[in-house]
Amino acid sequence: MEEKKVNLTKRDRLHVAWRSTFIQGSWNYERMQNGGWLYSMMPALNKLYKNKDDRVAAYKRHLEFFNTHPYLASPILGVTLALEEDRANGAKVDDVAIQGVKVGMMGPLAGVGDPVFWYTVRPIVGALGASLAASGNILGPIIFFVVWNLIRWGFMWYTQEFGYRAGSHITQDLSGGLLQSVTRVASMMGMFVIAALIERWVTIHFTPVVSRVRLQRGAYIDWNKIPSGARGIRQALEQQASGLSLTNVRTTTLQNNLDSLIPGLVPLLLTFLCMWLLKKKVSPIIIILGIFVVGVVGHVIHIL
Repeated sequence: MEEKKVNLTKRDRLHVAWRSTFIQGSWNYERMQNGGWLYSMMPALNKLYKNKDDRVAAYKRHLEFFNTHPYLASPILGVTLALEEDRANGAKVDDVAIQGVKVGMMGPLAGVGDPVFWYTVRPIVGALGASLAASGNILGPIIFFVVWNLIRWGFMWYTQEFGYRAGSHITQDLSGGLLQSVTRVASMMGMFVIAALIERWVTIHFTPVVSRVRLQRGAYIDWNKIPSGARGIRQALEQQASGLSLTNVRTTTLQNNLDSLIPGLVPLLLTFLCMWLLKKKVSPIIIILGIFVVGVVGHVIHIL
């Protein structure tokens, strides 16, 4: 007799969406949003997996590293709900596929959330509310609160449902390798995004001086000939823009030489070192403390 399939109802998905509002609630430096992610998924996992061992395995599966924009987590939640639903109903969806889709989506979506919500939508809604409040209208903060949350919640619910429907279509063609292709492409995209962000997020600056060269007259700004006042500031800025040095001595640091060879090489090597240490099961907390100590010591002895 065929087993009855377990389906997530709209009420179940609403419960997940509501919980996702608190995805930042247990943010940590080791796995970031993993606690909030699992908290969001728990209503669905509890319904899908009645067996305790299966449920515990699902909990552990979703306690892996996760971090993205808190509102852009919703489409990822939707896809993951669909994958978990199909897995609970017997589809061959393994842990690697689920984690691969999560990791592949969270990187690109994280870069979308900040400019859309923090730099566009919220300033516009905030300016509307502030303009009313500045004129003494009590509706200012009320309108900001209501409009902002309507936009935020509407977006989160719609994109979660969109991801859920898309995830269901993905898992309908397991035999054709569609899920494997999506997983592979998502993982590759995630790795590209992470690699591109190393230059932005990781900064190491070596301060030791390699050389000091005295410049010839005409290669630097002669401050004695610069007039005082606004006219002098303008002239100095124009000369600097034309390529003149601010001083008559050009100082070259170790960092200047490294940047002229391969910009971003040391941050990349540091990232690879951290990845290697994580692979060796070294605690992320130990790695963070180690980087902190090395940074402080390096600054004290004038290396960093």
